[in-house]
Amino acid sequence: MATGETILSRHMAGKERNALTAYDYILYAIAVLSWSASWYALKLQVGVVPVQVSLFWRYALAAAIMIVWAVATRAPMRFSASTHLKFAGMGLLLFCINFALFYYASSYLASGLLSVVFSTASVFNILIAVIFLGVRPGANVYIGAILGVAGIGLMFWPIIAGQSFDQGALFGLGLCIAGTLSFCFGNLISASLQKAKISVISASTWGMGYGAVISALIAFVQGDQFIIEWTASYLVSLVFLAVVSSVIAFAAYLTLLGRIGSDRAGYATVVFPVIALIISSALEDYQMGATALAGLALVLVGNVFVLGRKRRT
Repeated sequence: MATGETILSRHMAGKERNALTAYDYILYAIAVLSWSASWYALKLQVGVVPVQVSLFWRYALAAAIMIVWAVATRAPMRFSASTHLKFAGMGLLLFCINFALFYYASSYLASGLLSVVFSTASVFNILIAVIFLGVRPGANVYIGAILGVAGIGLMFWPIIAGQSFDQGALFGLGLCIAGTLSFCFGNLISASLQKAKISVISASTWGMGYGAVISALIAFVQGDQFIIEWTASYLVSLVFLAVVSSVIAFAAYLTLLGRIGSDRAGYATVVFPVIALIISSALEDYQMGATALAGLALVLVGNVFVLGRKRRT
């Protein structure tokens, strides 16, 4: 999933916008396909191994790879205690609570639905910016927010209005919304670090490391056993989430940000829910009715409105 983009990333307004090259499309495909498949891989992690233990393995491996990346690129790794406190906060919100809630939610919902709810992070980011940062968005942002919320409502309407009311699915939806909010508040910390000119590679390396440590502490307090499920599905999904989703896709996305800007790169959040739903339909037998399809369309259009926003200061 994306961690580099934040609500304070600046658009390339006023600069000449070049057409995307073949290399840009390759980077875009790597990021989108990796994050699309990550939701199903996440679901394969749930079962034998406790959630916090799975998160520990995932981010311990990802952090180790990020350390190698940071050393290879000579990214600074020494920071003040106050900065480390922010790294820990980012680790808690972005690489611990955020994913833990989605892991738990995957027991109640198809993986494709998890991705759709998470794609509304762009809407929640704006609402948080309005409340906590005093940002005044344009009318198109409010339109996008309304469309996004309405779309989620339509996608879950069959569950709400069905003959057998599914409380578990609604609980899963609540977990997804809480996880998305955790991600968005983590973005605020990430934004402050970027504003302080701290390398995204450095911040992410420390953030993933702290996320792994916090998950380990939570697992220890809960009395969880640090075990590994020695099955192909668990091991492959673990390596995929740690190496592909957390490192390779992240590297591709950061490179894309530098080449085409955060506004155009951000449209990955419009694309990956569609592919994730296709994967979910193929591998989990998830079926979308007309109401759910209409809801998905509203969510995607809402994201387009929000990502194409013009903010006033």
